[in-house]
Amino acid sequence: MCRRLKSSALAGDVGLSIPAKSRKAACGIRVAASALPSARDAVHACFSELRGETYQHVIVFFSSEHDTGVLLGELNLAFPDTPVSGCSTAGEVGPLGMMQGGIVMIAFPEVGFRVLSEVIPGADQAGVERASEIARRLKTQMILGSGRTVRDNVFALALIDGLSNKEEALIAAIHWALDDIELIGGSAGDGLAFQRTTLIHRNAPVRGGALLFVIASEAPFAVFKTQNFEPTATKLVVTSADAENRIVYELNAEPASREYAAAIGLMPNELGPFSFASYPLVVKVGGDYYCRSIRNMNPDGSLSFFCAIDEGLVFTVARARDMIKSTQDTLEALDRRLGGMDFVLGFDCILRRLDSESRQVRHKVEELYDRYGVAGFHTYGEQFNAMHLNQTLTGIAFGKPEVHE
Repeated sequence: MCRRLKSSALAGDVGLSIPAKSRKAACGIRVAASALPSARDAVHACFSELRGETYQHVIVFFSSEHDTGVLLGELNLAFPDTPVSGCSTAGEVGPLGMMQGGIVMIAFPEVGFRVLSEVIPGADQAGVERASEIARRLKTQMILGSGRTVRDNVFALALIDGLSNKEEALIAAIHWALDDIELIGGSAGDGLAFQRTTLIHRNAPVRGGALLFVIASEAPFAVFKTQNFEPTATKLVVTSADAENRIVYELNAEPASREYAAAIGLMPNELGPFSFASYPLVVKVGGDYYCRSIRNMNPDGSLSFFCAIDEGLVFTVARARDMIKSTQDTLEALDRRLGGMDFVLGFDCILRRLDSESRQVRHKVEELYDRYGVAGFHTYGEQFNAMHLNQTLTGIAFGKPEVHE
């Protein structure tokens, strides 16, 4: 488990009752979180927890409620000689639990890691083509500087504009070029507004596109995903859609919202984020089921999705299983595999958080994440190797580094 650093406040205090809270993992990664509403105060509070060491790269996950210009200005003042990159969120996860309106910083140390990164500009076709080129270049740079087999000690991390509607194409292009390097990541969010997401790279704003990191680690690690739903017998076929914008107008040749509501036993006017979280739609790919979650219902009764859709796609209505048990089983298995988990960088779907709140188990999820040192953010979509997913927790779990005599 992680060794935790207590803040100057009383242990156990959370949220606004303390300026910030941090952890330090045995592998050297440090995590700091603040729920202070002022970007200036939150950055200063996190920096006070991280000061005293030099870092190779700091990755920051921040609420869209924070003004990007103010945030960047404060980050540049706090870390003038350290690259800072990251994205806006639909919620933050860290030492203070699950937050909305907060900041979480993941600081990679100078020793034990090597971090390479580039911006993939835009999410159009040119951006997709550039994605493969950039991924190949970062992999080559890492191979030249690595003394071990790349697959054994290198992973990739992608942060993508969550409103680009191009995650599938970008991830496929990146994964193809990376080949044997495993990939995880998340789609940037802006709460539940679905208006504008923000990326920053090396202390500067990025418009659209994605960030790609290729990271070498001396500590053992394992990439994973976990989900908590099971398919039912109910099928819904997409009979009218705008694939480019991920909008479904008809299911089973009926208005989409009306047909979906009938399938889950609700009226259309009762639909909302909590029902979308509790009754996800899934598709079968290669013998396994993956979510294609609904983002929101539009005024005309159509449904917008977080993932790619197309006419003729067959959805299966799913129902949730025990989120606590499924997540705990996954984390316990990782703990055994790694001989003791040290830290987890996690990308958790916003719909999982909403579902935990609807079922009144959010506090149990927070307890579980705290036990295993999970830090990251709530996403508009999760990346796992070649797949863009919904309603999952994906991430990378780190074990304790080997001790050389």
